[in-house]
Amino acid sequence: MRLHDDTLRTFASDNYAGIAPEVLAAIAAANDGHQTAYGEDRYTEALQEVLRAEFGRETVGFPVFNGTGANVVGLTAMMPRWGAVICTSTAHIHTDEAGAPERVSGLKLLPVPTVDGKLTPDLIAREAWGWGDEHRAQPLVVSITQSTELGTVYTSDEVRAIADYAHELGMAVHMDGARIWNAAAALGVPLAAFTADAGVDVLSLGGTKNGLLGAEAVVALRPERAPGLIYLRKLSMQLASKMRFQSAQLLTLFDDGLGVRSAAHANAMAARLRSSLEGTPGLTFSQATDANAVFAVLANAAADRIRERYRFYDWDRAAGQVRWMCAFDTTEADVDAFAAAIREELAR
Repeated sequence: MRLHDDTLRTFASDNYAGIAPEVLAAIAAANDGHQTAYGEDRYTEALQEVLRAEFGRETVGFPVFNGTGANVVGLTAMMPRWGAVICTSTAHIHTDEAGAPERVSGLKLLPVPTVDGKLTPDLIAREAWGWGDEHRAQPLVVSITQSTELGTVYTSDEVRAIADYAHELGMAVHMDGARIWNAAAALGVPLAAFTADAGVDVLSLGGTKNGLLGAEAVVALRPERAPGLIYLRKLSMQLASKMRFQSAQLLTLFDDGLGVRSAAHANAMAARLRSSLEGTPGLTFSQATDANAVFAVLANAAADRIRERYRFYDWDRAAGQVRWMCAFDTTEADVDAFAAAIREELAR
């Protein structure tokens, strides 16, 4: 039974896209017969092998249901209750997780304003102080997002500079990798180059935004930095009984480069959208288009008219800033039709 118009295309979020055909096939292939529950299955075992090959032999992965769960479980494991996390003011953990890190975990977020969604050692230094002061939550973790909430991408060197600075001060480094595959595609390097090899301690490995169905993972790149994950996952209601289906999906992203290829396509569609609108009167771009997000500024009235045909979100309505997202299944025809609709409305 189909209840929706399968010709509908939007530029609101890569979460709007369906499941990649290869992933649906992987779920079906994992479906026959019985496998031991709660992660003691062949698929989760195989996922551990793949993660160790990708990130390093000490790596341990913990599949979870969603990105917020991955972030909360990972950050909780990285610090005691008096700990604090330095992040950007646009970080998903700060703006879009309904206070879950603070309410569920009891940790304190220390947000820092940025121009492009990226932290630097100098920006981290604004909140990296007060150790030993009983009146201040102790800064113990730096959390960065790759690619960022503003569509920008950290280079491997930028991540390394952050990790070196944080580690020198005794802090650990967490990466929210909700769109990590888009970053890998943009940089043209393996995932490990800007995670494990660059000093990241714990990674939230995204999948849902790249064609999976409710499958993410907390990846402990340095397990000693995040003790207790095996208990915290269950405590945080993120332990799947039929974990083989989550693990089978995550495995598929590593199979034959699917994750990077899918993300590269989404990135290319975002680049196509931007290039097709460059120089359009009444429209400017507010951020670099490094991955699969395009941030633009236009009149609210024009944005509202365009939204009657294509759904997308305001990012900062007061500034007229909107966000257009491309996904693994966005086509050139989708982009061209959307760009034409934008130009048409702006010409009115």
